[in-house]
Amino acid sequence: MGAGNVGEAISVMDGDAGLDALAIPGGGYVDGEWITDDLSLAVTDPEDDALIARVHVGDTATMERAIAGVQRSLREDDWELWERREALERAAALIRQESVRLARIISAESSKTITEATREAARTAETIRLSAASGHLLEGETLALADTPRGAGRFGWNRRAPLGVIAAITPFNDPMNLVAHKVGPALIAGNAVVLKPAKATPLSALALLDILLRAGVPKGRMAVLVSERDAGTALVSDPRVAAVSFTGGPVTGDALVRAAGARKILMELGGNNAVVVCEDGDVAAAAAGIVDGAFGVAGQNCLSVQRVYVHESRYRELVDLVVGGTSKLVVGSKRDSATDVGPLISEREARRIEGWVDEAIADGATLAIGGGRRGAFYDPTVLLDVADDAKVLRDEVFGPVVSIVAYSDLDDALARVDDTEFGLQAGIFTASMATAMHAVDRLHVGSVLVNETSDFRIDSMPFGGSKRSGVGREGVASAVLEMSEPKNVIVSLLG
Repeated sequence: MGAGNVGEAISVMDGDAGLDALAIPGGGYVDGEWITDDLSLAVTDPEDDALIARVHVGDTATMERAIAGVQRSLREDDWELWERREALERAAALIRQESVRLARIISAESSKTITEATREAARTAETIRLSAASGHLLEGETLALADTPRGAGRFGWNRRAPLGVIAAITPFNDPMNLVAHKVGPALIAGNAVVLKPAKATPLSALALLDILLRAGVPKGRMAVLVSERDAGTALVSDPRVAAVSFTGGPVTGDALVRAAGARKILMELGGNNAVVVCEDGDVAAAAAGIVDGAFGVAGQNCLSVQRVYVHESRYRELVDLVVGGTSKLVVGSKRDSATDVGPLISEREARRIEGWVDEAIADGATLAIGGGRRGAFYDPTVLLDVADDAKVLRDEVFGPVVSIVAYSDLDDALARVDDTEFGLQAGIFTASMATAMHAVDRLHVGSVLVNETSDFRIDSMPFGGSKRSGVGREGVASAVLEMSEPKNVIVSLLG
């Protein structure tokens, strides 16, 4: 089906016909074959609960087949580095060609507006392109054997070898690009992948798999399977799995580590990111960035701006600008290109956020704007006078809520930014490079952004957090290194 017809296809509400209309060959993929029967899981649009399509839910036996199948491909399918590079290059080109179709799939099953989904499709192509361009990282280095007397008469080098089978577990909020961030680096490094996408958003992962297969990835090298917890535990605990790459929450991350045991673990576990606006900061730029960073994707973004600390002399100015910018946001249907904020992933999540906000207000917070819920929609919300122990400050909201707090002393503000178990990214607005560098040295986070909010990432940069925000780093180049290991070759010159 051509991309231009997919807008109508998204509305198809009939099991297999839904997958056909989306140009997705099946509801799962195991041992080199698409699963086209026993499609029991309904994938619905969170905006109106309309059925989009149905997919397969794998049990432990199916997961066993998935792992065995990709491991067999590692043994039997010769797939040289240049072939991997060319396949990923073709995949990136196909993603760009089919971006309209892919954007509509992303938007239909997730919280993203069609505008946000279009950006994600473009970023997915970029992530796969960057993966294709990262093959040089596998060439390794020479060994410094001549630097010690014991190395005399020897020379050596290493190249990076694949780890083997990678278990990849992805969330709902970036259902295609976060899949690409695990799959692209794993494949260019020579690994096999068993992917377990979020139950709410599996169609984006299946659509990306279909493109990778059409681009030349060996048919047995990947498996994609939605599963219940037992099968997921079987995946991460299987001795054939060399590494687990997970994006999600810290509670699930803890359970995953207990199940996986002693093996390589990569995790991105979110954050409750803060922005500091100094007395000399550009308040207008800060306000615009806060509105965009707090409410994009309905706040369901690991980099979302959740806490703002502003110098008391600029507090009222910033609050007025943020409230004014928030009031102009259009909350509505994801299908409308004029919409700024769509629904949350479920009404249950909207009710949770409603409860957190109500609790903060009961404890003394002031509602500056927002606070309304309609089904899965929650209005962009700005809170003032929030108690330090409120959930909206202490935990990850993962919704369209931002709290603004005044400060008088910068070091106190930086200490409050750090007073959390998370440490993903933070932003600071200041005209002083000395102040900015002081914050860089002081803050315990994965990235500090100067004159930018926390909500910025390019797909090539090392990405991850400190403390409970994660283990290891994603970003294409970093992930390629994480998903490979050096293999030394040492040659003795006899005689």
